[in-house]
Amino acid sequence: MKWIALPLMVLGAALPWSSYAEQNEVNLYSARKAELIEPLLEKFTAESGIKVNLVTGKDDALLQRLKSEGELSPADMLITADAARLQRAKDAGLFQSIDSEVLNQRIPAHLRDSTNQWFGLSQRARVIFYDPAKVKPEQLSTYEALADDQWQGRVCIRSSSNVYNQSLVAAMIDDLGAERTQTWANNFMDSFARPPAGGDTDQIRALGAGQCDVAVANTYYYGRMLKSDGKDKAIAESVALFWPNQDGRGTHVNVSGAGVTQSAKNKAEAIKLLEFLVSERAQQWYAEVNNEFPVVQGVALDPVVAAWGEFKADDVPLNTLGENNQQAVKIMDRAGWR
Repeated sequence: MKWIALPLMVLGAALPWSSYAEQNEVNLYSARKAELIEPLLEKFTAESGIKVNLVTGKDDALLQRLKSEGELSPADMLITADAARLQRAKDAGLFQSIDSEVLNQRIPAHLRDSTNQWFGLSQRARVIFYDPAKVKPEQLSTYEALADDQWQGRVCIRSSSNVYNQSLVAAMIDDLGAERTQTWANNFMDSFARPPAGGDTDQIRALGAGQCDVAVANTYYYGRMLKSDGKDKAIAESVALFWPNQDGRGTHVNVSGAGVTQSAKNKAEAIKLLEFLVSERAQQWYAEVNNEFPVVQGVALDPVVAAWGEFKADDVPLNTLGENNQQAVKIMDRAGWR
């Protein structure tokens, strides 16, 4: 039984719950596109003998589906992006605590839930990109400084509905407090070069097109553009990456992660899959294909990613980002960040 590429609602309607509770298999809901996870799952099956039934979909759609299905959900495990989404799943009672010595040893504590309900599988950094023809790196320093007068009308960034920005602001709340973060957000609105629009790749493209002088985006989009052919590759090569907040808390990082569902009927198999995904060979493949940073220390980086150099990462416990999420959204809304 393989579910890939079928519409979610059709899957839910076509297959009865009892058909999923079989031995030696695990049912996975994944916000990762099939081509970015399927080869790993095939390796897992080859090594363990455990079959993986994969459903792919958008992050929020999968979360909503899990909520709707409740205890009758066939899913044993959910993979999604950003600590805030993982925390939402936890808060909704969709995950259960997992006691795994392998996961606890291989994943640093700040990259997993404090009650072990979700676990980071790969890291991405949210950084500043700049046009080296217009900006000198010594002009840049922190996310906070992007609200300074010199950046008025020069910054491209996504909307406040984007969870990556919400988590960035949530991290600032943790470090600065809500009041100072609100002041920063109010001033930051004057730095926008255009109304927020598009995804992270669009921010880098806008930078390359001269619509702004700096842009905020996640590193793996940049890596994907550098490895592409044609126009996007040329754009990526025309801009430069800056690691913010190196003299303070460090650059903001987030994760893609996973948890075992509360409804899991194949819990042991799901834990084995989680443990496989933090094995060295899986982490290295993940890093090479997704242009992300491994969560396991000592795993080699992809050469393109390694070329960006070393940096200091913010080690705030990522469950804090989820806990601060609603406050971050309110701050952005009050500032007029749409």
